[in-house]
Amino acid sequence: MPKKIAIILVNYKDYANRFLNECRDSLRVQNYDKNLYTIYIIDNASSDESRKYIKTNYPEAIIIPRKDGNYAAANNAGIKQGIKDGCEYFVIANMDTKFDANWLRELVNAIQSNSQIGIAQSKILLYSKNKEKKHKINSIGNKLHFLGFGYSEGENQNDHEIAGLPEITYASGCSFIISKKTIEKIGLYNEEYYMYHDDIEMSLKTRLAGYKIVLAPKSIVYHKYEFGRSNLAFYHMERNRYIVIFSFLRLQTILLILPAMMAMDIGILFFSIINNWSNAKLKVYKYFLRYDNWEKIINSRIELKKIRTISDKELTKNFVGKILFQEINNPILKYIANPLFNFYWKIIKKFIV
Repeated sequence: MPKKIAIILVNYKDYANRFLNECRDSLRVQNYDKNLYTIYIIDNASSDESRKYIKTNYPEAIIIPRKDGNYAAANNAGIKQGIKDGCEYFVIANMDTKFDANWLRELVNAIQSNSQIGIAQSKILLYSKNKEKKHKINSIGNKLHFLGFGYSEGENQNDHEIAGLPEITYASGCSFIISKKTIEKIGLYNEEYYMYHDDIEMSLKTRLAGYKIVLAPKSIVYHKYEFGRSNLAFYHMERNRYIVIFSFLRLQTILLILPAMMAMDIGILFFSIINNWSNAKLKVYKYFLRYDNWEKIINSRIELKKIRTISDKELTKNFVGKILFQEINNPILKYIANPLFNFYWKIIKKFIV
């Protein structure tokens, strides 16, 4: 029996004005039964103007208004409504995108191909208006550094054919599908993440529960990618990578990586000072000095233990020791930090159990 699908898009302030129309048009021409999928637009940081704009320009979409801008909570709102409406699959997708006509069909085919697949990610290409130009890759899966940094695999490579449904470390929140049975097992997004690393959190929970995460290379989406540089983004990325480490890894694993964490933290502090982000870094320190925030992490560890089916050795087997993220590449990272941390990771990963 065909399954109903919820496609969840999150609007934030003026995103709809900038991106909705082309995204909407590509969703309207999907090669998939229109009666089987529903568009949910979570109007995050909602206003009368934004709700009116979305309703006027995408009348068939279901609008869910929210005020606080929490991206993880916005996705939860869409999932909860989709469950109430009888959906069995949930597609998390960015609004700054254009979808190939077979995008949805191929995502569904991928996740239905094997009961052990909990999440399938689309092949994400960089958007270009030049139809003659060969597309570049934005993500064919994502890499996770053992210190909590995530980055796209294949970024800026020429697009190329990929066979099968290769397993990936974690799925990009730009476009992935997750099943209801997986959500029932792992739970919803942890709203403490607010923004950034939320896709890492959902992916690691999926892997802890014993499910696979795969790339669906025939499901293609074109992403109008912009790398954001701001104090707010830096704060959440820096804070959340620590939350990932402290929540998911066992104590003995954390102790093994602790020396590298401390060394990296000194480097990040220096980096934040020269880039005028020191206030955000200090805010991260303040977060971890509060007892109530450690209570949240401890409670998260307890919940994750309930769903854990694999060891840390299995969970971290595809973690990497190098940060290969072009937007922050610099000589210190390339010639000093990456070689040292990569060497350290090769040594300590042998002792992870």
